[in-house]
Formats: sequence, structure tokens, C-alpha cells
Amino acid sequence: MHWTLDQLEAFVTAVRLGSFSAAARHLGKAQSRVSTAIANLEADLGFALFDRSARLPMLNQAGLDLFKEAEAVLMQCQRLQSRANSLNSGEEVSLTVAMDEAVPIIAFESLFERLAQQFPLLKLAIINGSQDDIAQWVSAKRAEIGILFHQKPLPESLDFTSINSFKQILICSPHHPLAQHPAPSIEELNRHRQLVIRDRIGNTQSQAISTSHWHIDSYYYIMGLVIRGVGWALVPEHVVNTLWYMGELFELSTEHIPNPLVVEMGIVQRRDQSKGPIVQWLYNETANLF
Repeated sequence: MHWTLDQLEAFVTAVRLGSFSAAARHLGKAQSRVSTAIANLEADLGFALFDRSARLPMLNQAGLDLFKEAEAVLMQCQRLQSRANSLNSGEEVSLTVAMDEAVPIIAFESLFERLAQQFPLLKLAIINGSQDDIAQWVSAKRAEIGILFHQKPLPESLDFTSINSFKQILICSPHHPLAQHPAPSIEELNRHRQLVIRDRIGNTQSQAISTSHWHIDSYYYIMGLVIRGVGWALVPEHVVNTLWYMGELFELSTEHIPNPLVVEMGIVQRRDQSKGPIVQWLYNETANLF
């Protein structure tokens, strides 16, 4: 193999623009240099790429077959150069974000859409869990940053940056017995099963109010069971207000519940880890999002 990237560039540009002269103007080279580069490419490949019997060279079948391959090679070279530029500037090549599955979904979908546009070469991985899962993953360097609900102390190795807080709403099915008691007392709540969120490794995130309770590691699974009348639950307001559940839930008063009903959401990162350009962008954009 003796052909060069300059030869491929001359060939691909000539095909795209329709002539050697247009390619020369686009590349800022003399037409003779473009013609020579393409002729040398043909010599190195061992076959002609253009039919030169007419006044203007026309792409032949072999040239047509090779054009897409040559175009792909040049695009890969551009990606390689872009990645090298990213590494040189300190920009992250890959990033793993650990997220609580109950964060506002639509807002973060919009955030990741903008991330894809802003950093098209980034290799992103998103993993879901709850507070303890996410804290463990970030501490163990399985994820660079975590987005979680802060409901209990975090490991000393992590820094937490608050970005918003959400009220928890007391809900049951419209057909549940509690729906007859719009402002239930603790005694009334204790008569019925509570569905309590916990993490995937088995540590309870929220303190149960009712002595009869189930532990579940997903707010969305809790919502489904509440709708079916299996129990009542305290769930962040943005989850309750999702369009999926419109008309399916009954909101109860929390006036008799003594526990704090506000849950804080934020970003965690290892204290010994610096913020690259993409992580810093995520911090800034997430703050602006809320």
C-alpha cells in the first residue's frame, strides 16, 4: 500500500465537487497537483478511477465502488484527529454517569441531547441506581459523577453539590381505604401497608412509618403497585406529576407526618477527581436546568 491521505482527499473532493478544478480551488492547490495526486492514486491502486475519454473526467464503476471507502477512511481520520485534539485539551474521551432512576426524566433527556450535540465524540455510559448504589459506584470509580437524591450521609470521599429539592407527596389509589381519610393520622397510616423505597444492595433509604411495609428499589414500581391498591407511599412530586399517572392517584395531606418531606437532589464526585471540560459543562448545565 503506497497511496496517501492527500491522494484520497484529492479524489474524494473531486468527486464531491464534480471536477478537478473545483477540487483544486477548494483545497487551495494548483489543478496540476490535484490531477497528479489522483493519477498517482490510480497508479498505486493499479486501476483507473475516472473515464478520461470525454472532455471532463467521469467517475467509472471502479471509482464509484472506491469512493465510499475512501470517504469512510477520511471521516475516520477526522475522528482520530478530533479525539487527539480532545486528549490534548484535557477533554474526557469517555464518561460514565450514575443516575437515580427517579430523577426528572424529561429534563435529563434534554440535557443528554445537548451533551451529544456539544461533544459528538464522547463515549457516554448511563447506569441507574439509588443513593447507596450511586455513591458506591462513584467511590469505586465505576462512574465519574452521580446524580442522586441525598437522603442520608455520603462517604467522606465524595463531594455533593445540590442542584434542586423536591417535596414528597403522600399517595394512594382512589379506591384505597385511605382515600376516605384525606388527612390521615399516623395511626390510620399504620393500619395499611406502606411501600418504601430502598437501594439495590438492601439498605433502606427511607424510614418506614407503617409497621406493615414492603421495600422496593424503584419509585416507578412503587407507583404501579399504589395504583393497584397494594399500599400507600411517599414519592417525590415530579414522579407523581408524570403524565403517565394522570387520574390514577389520590393525594393525601401530610400534615400529620413528622418526618422531613423535602428530598434534595444533587451531583456527587470523588474529591480527588478533577473536573474535565465535559464534567464541568454537565455541572453548569444541570444547575441551569433547575
